[in-house]
Amino acid sequence: MYKRSLTSILEALTTPHRIDRYLELVHPMLAVRELRAEVVGVRREAGSVTLKLRPGRRWSGFAAGQYVQIGVVVDGVRHTRCYSPVDSQHRRDGHIELTVRAHPEGLVSQHLYRTAAPGLVLDLKPADGVFRLPEPRPERTLLISGGSGITPVLSMLRTLLDEGYPGQVAFLHYARDLEHVPHRAELARLAERPNLSWALAFPRKTPAVRENAGAGRNPESWATLEGRFGLAHLEAIAPWFAQAQTYLCGPPGLQESARELFARLRIGDRLHTEEFTPASFAAAGPAAGRVRFTGSGIEVDNSGAGLLEQAEAAGLSPAHGCRMGICMSCTAVKTSGCTRNLRTGELDSDPDRHIQICINAPVGDVAVQI
Repeated sequence: MYKRSLTSILEALTTPHRIDRYLELVHPMLAVRELRAEVVGVRREAGSVTLKLRPGRRWSGFAAGQYVQIGVVVDGVRHTRCYSPVDSQHRRDGHIELTVRAHPEGLVSQHLYRTAAPGLVLDLKPADGVFRLPEPRPERTLLISGGSGITPVLSMLRTLLDEGYPGQVAFLHYARDLEHVPHRAELARLAERPNLSWALAFPRKTPAVRENAGAGRNPESWATLEGRFGLAHLEAIAPWFAQAQTYLCGPPGLQESARELFARLRIGDRLHTEEFTPASFAAAGPAAGRVRFTGSGIEVDNSGAGLLEQAEAAGLSPAHGCRMGICMSCTAVKTSGCTRNLRTGELDSDPDRHIQICINAPVGDVAVQI
């Protein structure tokens, strides 16, 4: 009680800034209210960078499959993004690792890929998300990922193996080429486990196939599959998949194919998915009306894009994270007008509603508190 009262007094004295803004001038990791993490290791691979973070004392851990939100300053502006820890939830040293794919147009990912170094301090939010392994663990587990979706799925695999998981587990990862498969060498080592099978699938390009030379003889041995996701791939890597619980994270095309197949086989309830890359949102329709950002006094013609994009085009920098309707960082109050949810197509014309501006677009005149 005393500590909370003292903190409140100090923050009253430091108004309009919170006390953490002054503590970080002494050391970036000093904070009373906020959680931060220091980069203590950096490893770069083709197209991605893995950051080892040492969170502050308020860090409470994560469950395999969840994501965290980090904040980083780029050219004087603080940006937030969501990434999933790639390591086991049972890691003993308290560190977490994030593997960030450097997307060609990704402001934050490109910045981290080029400049991240030990000593960098990031803002860190507590872990969140419902994409996680159940309790108790299923008897059979199939893990599927594509591209950067490998991170939460690999965390699940590492967690299961750390727990001495006795059931059957299979791991199937889709990549455009061999060079863009992160953590490949570790996967090969993990594959020595007798209850684990794994394969790499290359939809567009067939690399040189390496024959599986057996555990211990070839440090990078794996099964290779060709073509896009389908029943043949599942039967090759996990012929028991219909009796398993399946966890999938990857691009929209992979997710849609998996949902259709599992629905056709009437096992849709056994498929659990996480969208870790932005989906292609449908347009809100013909643009009309004006958009008023009441918190800044700016008014613009409605372009038809999402409210986050329109705010940024108007020179504003509203808080946001994942840009795909998951992390809830971009919530703002719509005071009037009608908006369309770009993921579901639903219309909302009620005033004074909290909406996610990254996945909502104005329909006609709209006012939002930004």
